[in-house]
Amino acid sequence: MQTTATAVETADDIAAREFLAFTLGKEEYGIHILKVQELRGYEEPTRIANAPDFIKGVVNLRGIIVPIVDMRIKFNLGTPTYDQFTVVIILNINGRVVGMVVDSVSDVITLNADQVKPAPEMGTALNTDYLIGLGTVDQRMLILVDIDRLMSSAEMGLIDAVAA
Repeated sequence: MQTTATAVETADDIAAREFLAFTLGKEEYGIHILKVQELRGYEEPTRIANAPDFIKGVVNLRGIIVPIVDMRIKFNLGTPTYDQFTVVIILNINGRVVGMVVDSVSDVITLNADQVKPAPEMGTALNTDYLIGLGTVDQRMLILVDIDRLMSSAEMGLIDAVAA
């Protein structure tokens, strides 16, 4: 029996549809699992003078200095509180390591193409340029963030934009 290339999915194909689900305020978001390096509990970073409010500072992660971005501040979702559920998602974006503070992480969700709808165009706290779309699983809706585009945007100033 012979299998065709289209009938067999590679691990990368499956992983490309897997999203790490996390919460900010009352909303649930998702980012591609392949961008996630590790999850850590929140520890107070070292402040950097003249950094924007959403950059909380830096931490030393096994010899690598990692900028820490608080997404609640970035998306204007109210004053952040830090507790035992607060998580720092360590991301690897274009070879640069960045930490992203979120309220909590729930799970990893696999979405089929028909479960992802385009993001509606509307005035929101989050620029829709940084959205992949909206993912739906049962009664859950995830706002799928293109974390590469968001973290390499000029306003973030953390990572050089990818050469087109």
